[in-house]
Amino acid sequence: MNMKRKRTSASTVALLAALSAAPLAHGQVAQAPYPTMAPINQYLIADRDAEIALARTAAPKSISAGAEVLVLGRDGYTTAVKGQNGFVCLVERAFSASTDFSEFWNPKNRSPICLNAAAARGHVPLQKLKARLALAGKSKAEIAQAVTAAFDKKELPLPEPGAMCYMMSKQQYLNDGAKNWHPHLMWFVPGDAAKTWGALPGSPVMAANDPEERMTIMMVWVDHWSDGTPAPTQ
Repeated sequence: MNMKRKRTSASTVALLAALSAAPLAHGQVAQAPYPTMAPINQYLIADRDAEIALARTAAPKSISAGAEVLVLGRDGYTTAVKGQNGFVCLVERAFSASTDFSEFWNPKNRSPICLNAAAARGHVPLQKLKARLALAGKSKAEIAQAVTAAFDKKELPLPEPGAMCYMMSKQQYLNDGAKNWHPHLMWFVPGDAAKTWGALPGSPVMAANDPEERMTIMMVWVDHWSDGTPAPTQ
C-alpha cells in the first residue's frame, strides 16, 4: 500500500485496503517494480507463532489479546486463534491491495491489521478471496474480475456503519517507500465518500477512494505505536 499523503488510494489496505488495508497508487502498472508473483514461500511466515504475534501488534494489547487471529498458508487465510471480543487480527500481504497497486506482488509487504466486528464481516471475506486467488496463481486481471463478480453477486458485502481497524504495528512494512510509515486507524465507508467527509485539497482529512473494493478509506494518524512507544510526528 502506498502510504504517501500526496496521493492516496489502501490495506488496504489497503488501504490499503492492502491494505491492506490503505491508499493505493494508480496508473503505474507498466512501471511496476514487481511485475509478477514471487515464489509462494516468500509471502509466507514459516513460524506460525511468529505470525500470530505479528498480527497482534496491529492494535494495543487490550484489543488484540482477545481477538481472533488469522494466519496465511499456501491455500489462504485460516483461523489460528479463536477470539472473544469480536476483533480479527491478521497480517495482510501486498496482494490485499487493489490490483492497480504498483507493488501488488511485493513479497516483503507485511501489514498487521486488527479489524472491529463491523469491519471484519466485510473485509475478512474479501481478503480471504484475494489471498486464495493470488496463491492459486491467478493474474491481477483475474483477481480483479473475481472481486467485481463477487460484489455484483452480493457475495461480498459493502462496509457496515462503524467499520474500522487498527494499523499500529511498529513492525509493519507497507511498501518499499513508506516502510512502517505511521501508526494509524482507518474507517471504511461504502462508495466514493471522500468529499462528503471533507477530504479535499488543504483539508487535514486523509482519505482514499478504492473503486475496486467499492469503498473509501479514511485515515487518522495516532501518536504512538501499539506497544505504547512514541511514533514519528512527520
